[in-house]
Amino acid sequence: MEVLWVRALFLLVFCLWNPMEVVGRTGITMVNSTVPSRANVLRIGALFTFDSVIGRSAKPGILAAIEDVNANKSILPGVKLELILHNTNCSPFLGTVEALQLMENEIVAAIGPLSSGIAHVISHVVNELHVPLLSFGATDPSLSSLQYPYFVRTTHSDYFQMYAIADLVDYYRWREVIAIFVDDDNGRNGIAALGDALAKKRAKISYKAAFPPGASKNDISDLLNGVNLMESRVYVLHVNPDSGMTVFSIAKKLGMMTSGYVWIATDWLPSVLDSMESVDTNTVNMLQGVVALRHHTPDTNLKKRFLSRLKKLQGMENASFNSYALYAYDSVWLAAHALDTFLKEGGNISFSSDPKLLDTNGSMLHLSSLRVFDGGPLFLPTVMRMNFTGMSGQIQYDVEKNLIHPAYDILNIGESGSRRIGYWSNYSGLSVLPPEILYKKPPNTSTINQKLYSVLWPGETVATPRGWVFPNNGKPLRIAVPHRISYLEFVAKDKNPPGVRGFCIDVFEAAINLLPYPVPRQYILYGNGERNPNYNELVNQVALNNYDAAVGDVTIVPNRTRVLDFTQPFMESGLVVVVPVKEIKSSPWAFLKPFTAQMWCVTGAFFLFVGAVVWILEHRHNPEFRGKPKKQLMTVFWFSFSTMFFSHRENTVSGLGRLVLIIWLFVVLIINSSYTASLTSILTVQQLSSQIEGIDSLISGTQPIGIQEGSFARKYLIDELNIQESRIVTLKDQQAYVDALTRGPKGGGVVAIVDELPYIELFMSNTNCKFRTVGQEFTKSGWGFAFQRDSPLAVDMSTAILQLSENGDLQKIHDKWLLKHECTTQLDDVDSNKLSLSSFWGLFLICGIACFLALIIFFVRVFCQYMKFSPQPEEVDEEIQPVSSRRTLRTPSFKDLIEFVDKREKEIKEILRQKSKKRRRSQSLDGQSSSPT
Repeated sequence: MEVLWVRALFLLVFCLWNPMEVVGRTGITMVNSTVPSRANVLRIGALFTFDSVIGRSAKPGILAAIEDVNANKSILPGVKLELILHNTNCSPFLGTVEALQLMENEIVAAIGPLSSGIAHVISHVVNELHVPLLSFGATDPSLSSLQYPYFVRTTHSDYFQMYAIADLVDYYRWREVIAIFVDDDNGRNGIAALGDALAKKRAKISYKAAFPPGASKNDISDLLNGVNLMESRVYVLHVNPDSGMTVFSIAKKLGMMTSGYVWIATDWLPSVLDSMESVDTNTVNMLQGVVALRHHTPDTNLKKRFLSRLKKLQGMENASFNSYALYAYDSVWLAAHALDTFLKEGGNISFSSDPKLLDTNGSMLHLSSLRVFDGGPLFLPTVMRMNFTGMSGQIQYDVEKNLIHPAYDILNIGESGSRRIGYWSNYSGLSVLPPEILYKKPPNTSTINQKLYSVLWPGETVATPRGWVFPNNGKPLRIAVPHRISYLEFVAKDKNPPGVRGFCIDVFEAAINLLPYPVPRQYILYGNGERNPNYNELVNQVALNNYDAAVGDVTIVPNRTRVLDFTQPFMESGLVVVVPVKEIKSSPWAFLKPFTAQMWCVTGAFFLFVGAVVWILEHRHNPEFRGKPKKQLMTVFWFSFSTMFFSHRENTVSGLGRLVLIIWLFVVLIINSSYTASLTSILTVQQLSSQIEGIDSLISGTQPIGIQEGSFARKYLIDELNIQESRIVTLKDQQAYVDALTRGPKGGGVVAIVDELPYIELFMSNTNCKFRTVGQEFTKSGWGFAFQRDSPLAVDMSTAILQLSENGDLQKIHDKWLLKHECTTQLDDVDSNKLSLSSFWGLFLICGIACFLALIIFFVRVFCQYMKFSPQPEEVDEEIQPVSSRRTLRTPSFKDLIEFVDKREKEIKEILRQKSKKRRRSQSLDGQSSSPT
């Protein structure tokens, strides 16, 4: 369809073109039908609206560039560039006519147009004629598509500008904006790019306010009046310079430039302000607080000299210039550099007729005057690989045909004019440093590195506007409240205003009172009042926009968070299992339960072991540990077990024995204390039993399970735990809980009930703790207030709930409604109170090591004594005793050692003392016999 439309437009244009062939041409050079391969003159065309904000700056830039190129002998030596100018007069139709007339001149490149709409049409023409179209003003992102290979953008696409706005919106934590734009190609496609950019920041365009080109003031006023009734107060104004100031003027009259409003203007506004030699006070006051984006161009000396030169040119109507003057200047130089490279690489400049455009059947259309640039297919890649530094910065293209390093200045309009509050680049996002500095560092777009200077918002406020208000249309917030018939402490109907009461309502009211703005609200009961409502259906009603929010005991579960936004949980929750319990008779063997069998065995063994060790250490010293073997065996047993009660009557006299006994008595003290505590707990606290131990027991069983009516537990048990639906029994209220649990499965009741912990705690308290929970919570969730997706109230209410928690008000509300007799939530297991060896192995290890060390020291001492005590071979006096009477004493036996160990310590010491005296006396006699007489 688009090709047919273009062909039809061509037919109409050529009908008008023939008698107007010279009228639309402003160039002064006559056109030859044939151009030699190495021409002395090359023609480039320029096509834009001269009398426009951008055109008044671009035209001097283009003329200056042509002059500079022709004056530069290093570029296109021997070749003169000739410029042919055509005025589009802000009309897509006339722009198309002018474009066709321009193409008649066999140009090698075309510069312009400013309008994206005209660019779309002309791009089909240059595609057919193979002439690159270098546009410094058409910023429509869709023009970068593969459909327009000969369209070359010499400025930055609005694609990047819209991502800059999205980063700006995310920086101030706004989630919704209203886009106000002109409904043309540039406006629609730019706002579409903005929607994609915001979506990546989890934000969105809540409303697209479009008005047609050339809309009247009344149309714009009606549009702004409608926008002002909406919730969002962040406006993105993407229009052309001619209509933009009109929008702000009307917004000022409607009171939309005051505190609480946010206006973000695209690059059209800085283009208008930069083009003014001086901005009048009324304009500044009208724009106070507006944030705008301007193409960033490096602040170089070359740029300053160029702008100063433009201002000095004679006959210039405009003394100030915007950034498009720089892009227009660089467009000419891009064409010049590319032509120079193309010719140096052997390219030829020639044109030929297109057989598709030849006149046939006597047609009055002179299509043959449009000639194809033969070198276009080779010249276009040459243009795309150019790399030089221009007035606007680095001129170099990436693989997607976009100029590298897109960047914008972020401006804030104030009383003294525009003030730069930062920069944006696709390299590092928002920053207060110029992009040229950031390019030398590694890219960093993390949230913590996004920075801007302070902004003076509309109404001369420095506080960041929250970006939304409740729409001023008389409609309060519609809040759905579940009409419960059980657990009315949480939420219930009330005869007094506001019509509902309960813990959840008090929390909501307390949180909403902390907000810095009023919230008109209306509570609407959901349910028939005969049964608890289905909470999944309640959530769906909010998602369908039948209600604005849901307030009550609404559990935050995954399938609900997919359709709604929840606040911070104000009540912790989770599913638990509650069962009936009964007291059981104490076992006659309950005294054995504090210790495990292993613990009993190891303890008994240590009693005997320590008794034996003490007997060994005391046997040589203490007469109480001596006697007949039977008596000594009884002493070991008696001493061992009497230490349990610290009633042993035998005294320890040896140092090693006392050391071992002290350590053992400490161990016994710990064991006795632990045993007493465990036995007391078993006999006094744990007197309950249940056949259900937790959710695993329910899953593996086949008996019926009770749930609360309307609870999400039904879906969870069936879908997540694969429990048969036939086992699920819906219970209406607390009395139904009691009846079902009391009757049990055999009496038509249930074996257990699965419900959320807050309900169960209240239920157990109301029934005097006759029912208990078993196992652990098998889900972790909470209760929150539900709002429609992307509602800003969800974030503000979450902050308010956190404030209630920090200042203690949330706990006070809890105590007001829910503070009752507490029950032990867990049914303890007897086996869990048993003390095992793992709790005492350290004590036993210390005691065992002490015993072994004591035994080692004892036996080393005994062995040393025995070595002194054992008889040595006597030295025979040769004078008294003949050699024949010598004999060797026998080697000591193990029996001798045992007999030695069994001797009393005093006896051993006395024998050793006598032996020592005898040895000294013998040595004395030997000394006297050896002395001379």
